[in-house]
Amino acid sequence: RRKLDMVSALAAATESPQVPPEARERILVFLKLYRSAVAAIDTTRPDLYVHRLIERLGLRRQQLFAAQADVVERLRALARFGELAAAHVVRSPQATAREFARSIAAVAEWGLSEREQPQLLGADAVQVLALEMAGGLEVDHVFVLGLSAALQGTGTLDCEPVPDELLHEQLPADDEPLRQSRLRQRLYVAITRARERAVLVHAGAVGRGASSKPLPAIEAARRAVDGEWLELTEDLFGPAETLHATYRLLRDELMDGTKRAAGRLAELRLDTDLDISHAVVRYLELLKLAALIARDEGSHGQGLADALRDINARIEQAVTADQREIFVSSPLDEYLLDAERDVRHRARVIAARDEPSLERFLPMRGGGVLLSASDIEIYRACPLRYKFARVFRIPQEPTLHQRFGIAVHQVLERFHAQGSDAAEPQPAGGSLTDLLTLLETSWRRGGFGDSDEERQLHQKAVSSLTRYHERAQSDQARPVWFERQFSFKLGAHLVRGRVDRVDRLPSGEYELIDYKTGRPKSAEQLAGDVQLSLYAIAAREAWGLDANRGAYYYLLDDEKVAIAGDSERSDWIRGVALNVAEGIRAQEFEPTPSARACKLCDYRLVCPAAER
Repeated sequence: RRKLDMVSALAAATESPQVPPEARERILVFLKLYRSAVAAIDTTRPDLYVHRLIERLGLRRQQLFAAQADVVERLRALARFGELAAAHVVRSPQATAREFARSIAAVAEWGLSEREQPQLLGADAVQVLALEMAGGLEVDHVFVLGLSAALQGTGTLDCEPVPDELLHEQLPADDEPLRQSRLRQRLYVAITRARERAVLVHAGAVGRGASSKPLPAIEAARRAVDGEWLELTEDLFGPAETLHATYRLLRDELMDGTKRAAGRLAELRLDTDLDISHAVVRYLELLKLAALIARDEGSHGQGLADALRDINARIEQAVTADQREIFVSSPLDEYLLDAERDVRHRARVIAARDEPSLERFLPMRGGGVLLSASDIEIYRACPLRYKFARVFRIPQEPTLHQRFGIAVHQVLERFHAQGSDAAEPQPAGGSLTDLLTLLETSWRRGGFGDSDEERQLHQKAVSSLTRYHERAQSDQARPVWFERQFSFKLGAHLVRGRVDRVDRLPSGEYELIDYKTGRPKSAEQLAGDVQLSLYAIAAREAWGLDANRGAYYYLLDDEKVAIAGDSERSDWIRGVALNVAEGIRAQEFEPTPSARACKLCDYRLVCPAAER
């Protein structure tokens, strides 16, 4: 859904006069390629689709003339990708390019190897392979998957038969008895590869939930041994699986990082000591994960947090000061603790598995929820409104006052950008005439009309911007940044946004300022404010800046309302943000209707809980 929103936004951008002609041309080329790809993804064979896509993108031609050292590796990767698509067609001849993409995404997500050939000797791990590849393999346990009757017959090629004149020998007819015979042969191979046990598995439901039965040959084998089907339901992965997966990932990264560190060591760089410290810490983190896995397998009965504390204490005693600083600042512990879901949350998610999941539509990033101050405020006001706005992304037409606020913000952003070339930011980016000229330009581009209300708003904008310019000239505070963006991790979640203005006060402190075009609120009314409190945390986490002072600047009334921050408020807003993120990830979107909130909600017409 997010990709569709991006495409829709790009299509709409081509109609905007603010988009340069060169950018509009690039957007049109992208849209043409995107629509062509979408039209073919459900009808074209995976191998043909991948080949055409690489050719359309011109990757091979571009890479041939590139000067980077990894050109050959990239070309090999492209060729390997085409081979994977061809292999997928062999396994599933009627599969579409979309199904191949899902398969590749699943392999990448679970960290599986792209190699399909089994390791016949010395393999001490789970191997996933096609039945045809199991000829000489002997293992302890065999799990044969995909034995549903609903999938029977999908292994036939949907293509024209090869004329007999082109064949060197007469081939048997590809009829149903022959296919059943081949199936029995493959099952015989799979079952006889197991030393201890063989488990035959079929899905109870396929497609959109339609029930499915096992293949007749499998059912006959079950009756022959007088066995019974054991119905199993899917369970969520927990901390133990996370430990093993993280260990494998970190092990691979360590091997690659060791080569890079060795190369830098050979160059005798000035920061060689730091490179060595980072490489040592990566090894220590791998050692930590191995210790956690050993504790888990040894059933010590110790929680993950306690185990981390004990292991970290021992490792920190054996490292240098630089290595200790890198080790302590690593986000690995935070990642592992977040993966340890509480029992109540897991039970609630499992119990709700029969409900349609919205997981693929949630704004996720790197395993956590993508948040902003407005996201938090919307969810706290009504989780169902957040679902409509951020998950379903139901479009809403901005009101006149919202368009007015956006226009004023853009005017101030462009005005101060005029002075961005100076070594030190200026109180204002230009003269009052420049400021009002920007307002007139933005007003015309914003599509404002000539109604009484719009004329009144225009007059208010002129008056407020004039007072803003006068205040900027006489204000003792020194603007340092305008429209400064931030992004920082809060647990497993990512918080991002931008601050309208950051001032340095005569006392040396910093003040975060957010512009408002609505009616002023008192400090008491803003006691539960989220935005500026979150900005203060962002200043520390993303910029390394202590800015506990914040203020809302109400432009139309030329009034600043200050909000002081402290450690207690910082802890409060962290807790609020984490609770909101966990609620979103758990898909808790129950409405909280109220007469005032529902009256101002953009989705009251489609909301079943709206108070009318």
